[in-house]
Amino acid sequence: MPLSTYELRTSIAVSDIQRAVAFYEGKLGLPLVQTGPSARITGGSRVYASGGGPALNVYQSTTAGTTEATLAVWYVDDLDRIVDELTGAGVEFVRYDQFEHDARGITPRAGGGRIAWFQDPDGNTFALEADV
Repeated sequence: MPLSTYELRTSIAVSDIQRAVAFYEGKLGLPLVQTGPSARITGGSRVYASGGGPALNVYQSTTAGTTEATLAVWYVDDLDRIVDELTGAGVEFVRYDQFEHDARGITPRAGGGRIAWFQDPDGNTFALEADV
């Protein structure tokens, strides 16, 4: 059974679904596709669209923010513009000591291109990447 024929959706654990709604809808501007339960929490999950279809499931859980890894990456065509727009919406970009960042928090990506990282209120890490 090949999985390549099925839609893949990233799931992100958050500690407070209402705080997450303010971030994912208010700051990132992701459109809501549906709401649903999360375990025993009525209305504890949200599915957001990105790139034309359902892409991100955000759900309330006690495991929120427990990984330091980057959980999802948006590949964008104008990294500077997107970073500026998100910064204007209140998103803060993460700077890692082992990388050189410009004033916006953008750093060269291994193999070419550029990358910028940000976190949601629970410390879940996301990235924006561009080939230029």
